[in-house]
Amino acid sequence: MEIIAQYGTIFMVLACLFGFFMAWGIGANDVANAMGTSVGSRALTIGQAIFIAMIFEFLGAYLAGGEVTSTIRKGIIDAEVMEGHPELMVYGMLSALLAAATWLLIASTQGWPVSTTHSIVGAIVGFAAVGISVDAIHWDKVGSIAASWVVSPLIAGTISYLLFVSVKYLILDTADPFHRAKRIIPVYMWLVGFMISMVTLLKGLTHVGVDLDLGMGSEFSNAALASAVIGLVVAALGALLMRRVKEVQNEQNRFYSVERVFAILMVFTACSMAFAHGSNDVANAVGPLAAVASTVQSGGVISAKAAMPWWILMVGAMGIVVGLATYGWRVIATVGRKITELTPSRGFAAELGAAGTVVIASATGLPISTTHTLVGAVLGVGFARGIAALNTRIIGSILLSWLITLPAGAGLAIVFFYIFKAIFGFQ
Repeated sequence: MEIIAQYGTIFMVLACLFGFFMAWGIGANDVANAMGTSVGSRALTIGQAIFIAMIFEFLGAYLAGGEVTSTIRKGIIDAEVMEGHPELMVYGMLSALLAAATWLLIASTQGWPVSTTHSIVGAIVGFAAVGISVDAIHWDKVGSIAASWVVSPLIAGTISYLLFVSVKYLILDTADPFHRAKRIIPVYMWLVGFMISMVTLLKGLTHVGVDLDLGMGSEFSNAALASAVIGLVVAALGALLMRRVKEVQNEQNRFYSVERVFAILMVFTACSMAFAHGSNDVANAVGPLAAVASTVQSGGVISAKAAMPWWILMVGAMGIVVGLATYGWRVIATVGRKITELTPSRGFAAELGAAGTVVIASATGLPISTTHTLVGAVLGVGFARGIAALNTRIIGSILLSWLITLPAGAGLAIVFFYIFKAIFGFQ
């Protein structure tokens, strides 16, 4: 307790700096994943992608990020093991943030789309297992998180594959694809609006203290009705925007006008992907920061539950935007252009498949890897076009970087943990 009282201000400053650094890494690496398909398919410019990310990443973090943040903050480590030594929790969370952020910086400079969730979970497990006790870790929780890293890209890949097959069957392979696109695409837009509002109404509003009661019976039926209406509003807005797109004959590309219609849809799926990403991955930066803040502010009491102050979410949201704006282009190039050639119709299928998988995971509180999910979705779209459409060399280097991430995060966290212990002491 004395160490917390003596160095509390320093710990808070370091936590904010490392949290911002971690959020910067998420922006440079993970948000670039979220926006890679939109920019790679040329549906959005990098400036437009950053603008969308600024708004919807923050909304996702604030409205729907509470479930995942609680898992990162208190679901992996048993707080009771450190009851008499709160400084260990502070050292550990600081080292986890710094370790994960350092690895993300290295990966981003190489253009590798690695997992921020892998990085932070590996770092937390690393310091806890070596620096405290193997018994301090909830291994069942870690096991379910690790399983989700395998399952999530498979689910996203399958959804994206089916979505693109539906696009081919309903639009691209018809006699008049342009007019079919104008009729069918509002249905996809309705799906985007419905999906995002469902997770927000069921999980998000309760997190910020708003209770939805439409007098329709259960909470789920209330949310479903409201989401269906919101979906209709989104579809109507999309239909209005599509009116501006006129059919243009292009001898080189029969689907030129169709892809211009899909580019409008990609704006909606980019918003949904940014929202989904914010709801899941902002927790990787603000979860450990919140753990340090609550331990310091309580004078050394490690509480199982802690409120999420608005300023902590602001640190995460600002860091993410700065990271995307300053360094995100490298990973955008990898995801958007190097795995498989993307057009707006293919990018839409990949983005909606990934976003759907991520928002479902956020609603259940499972911190899945957005990177794995989106790369799995892009692979699913590539498979729909045939194995030859995939760049196997790039896929191999991505898989290798994924394997390195866990031990890299854990190893760095262990080193930083003992450095903090040596600097500030142990009572």
